[in-house]
Amino acid sequence: MQDAMVWHKERNGVRCDLCAARCFVSKEKFGLCQVRKNENNKLYTLNYGKVVDLTVDWIEKRIVFHFLPHTKSLFVSTTGCNLNDQFCIDDFAVSKVESKEYSPEDIVKFAESKGCESISYAFTDPTISFEFAFKIAKFAHRGNLKNVFITNGYITDDAVKKIAKHLDAATVRFRASGDPEFMKQYSLIPNIKPVIASLKQMKKHRIFIEISNTIIPQIGDNVEECKKLAEMINAEFGSEIPFHILQFYPNAKFPGLPPTPVSTLEKCADEARKAGLRFVYISNVPKNPSQNTYCHNCREPLIFREGLSVKKMNLSDNRCPNCGLKVNLVTK
Repeated sequence: MQDAMVWHKERNGVRCDLCAARCFVSKEKFGLCQVRKNENNKLYTLNYGKVVDLTVDWIEKRIVFHFLPHTKSLFVSTTGCNLNDQFCIDDFAVSKVESKEYSPEDIVKFAESKGCESISYAFTDPTISFEFAFKIAKFAHRGNLKNVFITNGYITDDAVKKIAKHLDAATVRFRASGDPEFMKQYSLIPNIKPVIASLKQMKKHRIFIEISNTIIPQIGDNVEECKKLAEMINAEFGSEIPFHILQFYPNAKFPGLPPTPVSTLEKCADEARKAGLRFVYISNVPKNPSQNTYCHNCREPLIFREGLSVKKMNLSDNRCPNCGLKVNLVTK
């Protein structure tokens, strides 16, 4: 066990301040994530260094289009599941999956040896492995590697503040456009207020933000809700924030649902553009032209993508080569 971060003592137990659930944990009990335990009124994490996936790939594979495009990133995943909601991967519970022990130094050395520009904390939510991610991120910055969270955004303000100086970018994932009825039925957190709060905290600390929104057929494909989400993003975070519309694919939790129709994704993308967002993508549909980046001023194609990888870049110092407009990109 490793000492946990971001918690405090209360009468008869401890309060975890890491994610939006803010679990009260009695002695010898676990938080909802099942990777934090109260031992003698002190909170410990059980998944520190327990890595279940370590993969090198293009950063675009984790729906990051505007931060270090066309560079390699090391994707790190640990055991655990944030909030035990309907979309958790049960097989990643600490007791159910094989893992390999790594130190933070091991992770950074591996990333450097593979020529990576960044480390992405992905697949299982990095909030679950916060202590491990925090220490990796510190070592990564010493080696000039960037750090990227792929997260559902349930992380608290306190936790964002704690890691902010070591965190360079984040893709924050919504499902079903944050539809309140969907959230009440399928997520432990009944609304998106904690996610918006964490996004605001990230913006305050100048963490580069992208947002994704998985449209789930039949139970979470309300185009009007997507429009509301896009309008809120534009109002709170600006028109240049990259916004990714994602197709849902059947999984073990929802085996009866088909993939989201592309026509539905296109309607959502159209509404997001009407809401004022300048960089709207249909990101995980192969060969869809909405994977590409276009200048929002003159519509010049700037980055061509296929299968979540860059095929061609047409930029001049992060500017459109046709009209000279500067694009919201972070490059090497």
